[in-house]
Amino acid sequence: MTTYRAADSKREEFRKYLEKAGVLDALTKVLVGLYEEPEKPNNALDFLRQHIGAAGPDTADVEALKLEVSELRTKCEQLQEENNELKSKMQQYEPQAEQEAPEN
Repeated sequence: MTTYRAADSKREEFRKYLEKAGVLDALTKVLVGLYEEPEKPNNALDFLRQHIGAAGPDTADVEALKLEVSELRTKCEQLQEENNELKSKMQQYEPQAEQEAPEN
């Protein structure tokens, strides 16, 4: 009988902890949202993850962003190479411009 009360007490403490942390309210809101959905999603767990905020971004979004980052890095490297080439060309012409400049 004592172990039953101890387990009950621990369960009640845990419930209070969840309530104080706002977990129960968040879960209740998400479950109510799922209940009120006119067309139930195929995967209720994905629905919960998306609406509780624990899921993070969609996989498709992450993949699209990774692709964009990769393309932008490649473009950045190309622009850096072009910049270096243009700088070297500028250095070829600068000494000539200084020699041709009239002295006062």
